[in-house]
Amino acid sequence: MPELPEVETVRGGLRPVLEGRRLARVEARRPDLRFPLPPNFVQILTGATVVSLVRRAKYLLARLEREDTLVMHLGMSGRFEIARPEDSERTGGSERPGRFHYAADPDPKHAHVVFETEAGDRVTYYDPRRFGYMALINTAAFDLHPWFAGLGPEPLSDAFDAAHLKAAFAGRRQGPKTLLLDQRVVAGLGNIYVCEALNRARISPFKPAGSIGAARLERLVPEIKAVLAEAIEAGGSSLRDFARTDGALGYFQHSFRTYDREGQPCRNDGCRGVIGREVQAGRSTFYCPMCQR
Repeated sequence: MPELPEVETVRGGLRPVLEGRRLARVEARRPDLRFPLPPNFVQILTGATVVSLVRRAKYLLARLEREDTLVMHLGMSGRFEIARPEDSERTGGSERPGRFHYAADPDPKHAHVVFETEAGDRVTYYDPRRFGYMALINTAAFDLHPWFAGLGPEPLSDAFDAAHLKAAFAGRRQGPKTLLLDQRVVAGLGNIYVCEALNRARISPFKPAGSIGAARLERLVPEIKAVLAEAIEAGGSSLRDFARTDGALGYFQHSFRTYDREGQPCRNDGCRGVIGREVQAGRSTFYCPMCQR
């Protein structure tokens, strides 16, 4: 499932074509995704102007000038692709510019929702597995909605610091990885980047979180922020279905230190350990048993 860097990468691709633009046409090619689309989904969105496009946790939020916010979640295989009026002229309808590797063109049968702006840009949402979803939430009551009311701070914000982690970890016997994946503790983190950050900070994913000292938490917070920033810069991680809005694949998977590297040498300076893998709370945890103690 796409994590914070992937969702932020998608937001960065969609923002120039949606933010400040009026939706001239909206097409829902099926009545549901993971959940049924809201009643009057097409009618409410047609003619609406997107005031801003932001991210909260793993959600994309299109704030409308009307009373609603369009909430979009990619699920496991959701993908947006943009077609701009100038694309066919620039590329001759075939080659795409740039040095990036590109995902295969999505199957048209999985194109479920289409947004067209007055400027002529077309944004299509594809989702083969249909685990993604879209909803309309009244903006005035947004923070009270069950999906958002209990979310923790954004990990790239000033509100996420060692003091916050110390309070969240106090007295807890669960491992830090389990707690960092809890969206009530911090919003947007997922399995990949928690494994990476804990390895960089040389903290065991299994040690009771309440026993981790303040100095180590001071080291963990900047490592979380750094790995997220680096992943966003690389366009996220493409493991299965993720692709950017222009079809380019993310590159951060080539920088993994632990994730999906079982049996390979630890990349931390001075460590001669080998990356191990254990199942923790139903998910694969990759770590170095030598330097993460």
